[in-house]
Amino acid sequence: SGSVKIRGKEIGRMNDEQLTVFRRRNIGFVFQNYNLVPILNVYQNIVLPIELDGSTVDKTYVEEIIHLLHLEEKLDNLPNNLSGGQQQRVAIARTLALNPSIVLLDEPISALDVENKEIMKRELKDIQKKFHSTMIYITHDQEEAFFLSDRIMVMSTGTIEQLDTPLEIYNNPANEYIQSFVVGHLNQKYESLSKC
Repeated sequence: SGSVKIRGKEIGRMNDEQLTVFRRRNIGFVFQNYNLVPILNVYQNIVLPIELDGSTVDKTYVEEIIHLLHLEEKLDNLPNNLSGGQQQRVAIARTLALNPSIVLLDEPISALDVENKEIMKRELKDIQKKFHSTMIYITHDQEEAFFLSDRIMVMSTGTIEQLDTPLEIYNNPANEYIQSFVVGHLNQKYESLSKC
C-alpha cells in the first residue's frame, strides 16, 4: 500500500494518457538493449524524445551530455557503425536529454565486455555527480552495485532483505541471506584476486 509521488504528482491518480505524458517527460529508461533507431544518426537519436515531445532542444545542455559521454566524434554515425559501448552511451545520452527526474537503468552494461563495463561504470558515476539525477540501477552484479550506489536494496523472491548504504550492508548484513549472497560473494572474489 502507499503512493508514489514524483515532482509532487501522485502517479496513482493519473489516467493512462496523463501517465504516458508524465512518464515520457519525467522518467528516463536505459535498458540492456539499446533501442536506437537504426535509420537515425547519433545526434538524431539523442534528441528524438525531445522532438517527439514537441519541445525545443537545449543545445548547450545536450552538448554537455554529448561531451561527458565522449560522443562528439560520432554524431553523424548510424547506430550499426558503433561499438556496443558507444551504442549504450547514445542510449544514456538520449535518456538524459529530457533531464528526467528519475533514470531507471535495467542492467544497462551487462552486455558489454569487461573493459567497457569498467569505463561505463565510471562514466555513470560522473553523470550522476554532474547532473544530480536520481538513478535506480538494477543489477545482479554486487561489485557494480557497491561501486555505483549511495543506497542498495537487496531483494530475494520479491522481498526486501536490506535497504542501506553499501558500507552498512557490508559491515552489518541484516541476515544470513545478505551475509552469504552479498558479503560472502564479495569476500570470495577479493580473496581469489589476492591469490593471483
